[in-house]
Amino acid sequence: MRRLVVLVSAIVLLDTAFYSAVAPLLPHYVDELDLSKSAAGILTGSFAAGSLAGAVPAIMLTGRLGVKQAVLVGLAGLALSSLVFGFAREVWLLDVTRFVQGLASACTWTAGFAWVVERAPPERRGAVIGTPLAAAIAGALAGPVLGSAASELGPEPVFAGVAAAGIILALLALLESGVPSAGSTELHHAAAALGRPGVRLGVWLVALPALAAGVLNVLVPLRLDALGASGFAIGAVYLVAAGVESAFSPVLGRVSDRRGRIVPIRGGLLGAAMLLVLLPVFASAAVVGVLFVLTSVAAAAFWAPAMALLSDEVERARVQQAASFAFTNVAWSIGQLIGNAGGSSLAEATADWASYGLVGLLCVITLAALSRPGRGTAGSASPGVPHGRPPSP
Repeated sequence: MRRLVVLVSAIVLLDTAFYSAVAPLLPHYVDELDLSKSAAGILTGSFAAGSLAGAVPAIMLTGRLGVKQAVLVGLAGLALSSLVFGFAREVWLLDVTRFVQGLASACTWTAGFAWVVERAPPERRGAVIGTPLAAAIAGALAGPVLGSAASELGPEPVFAGVAAAGIILALLALLESGVPSAGSTELHHAAAALGRPGVRLGVWLVALPALAAGVLNVLVPLRLDALGASGFAIGAVYLVAAGVESAFSPVLGRVSDRRGRIVPIRGGLLGAAMLLVLLPVFASAAVVGVLFVLTSVAAAAFWAPAMALLSDEVERARVQQAASFAFTNVAWSIGQLIGNAGGSSLAEATADWASYGLVGLLCVITLAALSRPGRGTAGSASPGVPHGRPPSP
């Protein structure tokens, strides 16, 4: 089991590293290919578009082929798209390969997380989800380093190396045994599962921190820059935040296994609501940086427990685990897109506090809903305790 968790962690690390490697390369492509700002935005967003478009096909592929084979398909797509991306000299080809990488990512994330969850004991579900999540955050840290290397050495050798790493991981995946799905593989059963209150709650608890992250990732760097922070200092703040979040993810997953899924989420909601209100108040770059790191820790309280909750509820519906992680992909993508575009537009039309305050208000409303008698109990017990097996949808 440990070897599989390490393998899936390595896969999502490579995947997120490729995703986040493009930012340092944008100046290179602007100079080489004369990209406009809108063209650069399309190149950056193609990955997320592919990931969103691939969510439903990933469920179908995993149901038809199984988790192991779906992971192999995703790794093949990652290797091929990385190689082509490194040698591409046309804007349209760069966009297409990034989109294909997003499709491949939907497969590796959906099937990879389903693979470890199907193999793990139910009482350790939060922990085994938290470990690959930590690796994904580490990949986001490694990505800019990868992109900087590609800008110095050229994209060809660096992304050929990414392709080689994808092939090596595929060979290692071949050595692992697959697992049969424990639930229905029918797509209409997965769609019907969205009618369950617990599933909708899990989707919302993934979308909300993604929404918050989308707002923070636009407004915080601009605020730090306005307060006189250097580009290096802003990068350091993000590095510390991602490092702390990566360290906390497995811990919070284990807490959710022992204390229930909702307990760490309630703490995250309370902390995020208070910190979001404080962020626009202070006029010190150092204080804003510290508040951002603390807000990232509060957001980390959502990810592993919310994904485990969603996994628990999909299991109750007797649907394949791939569906829960496809729902996660969709919720994350939509939350990020709304946070990026909506949060920045609202702040531009009014002020930063309006965007922060709106997300904070959503946290308070969610916390209040989870605190009502008889509410917030879905997934509160560990998955190994009285879950029952209701009829399939």
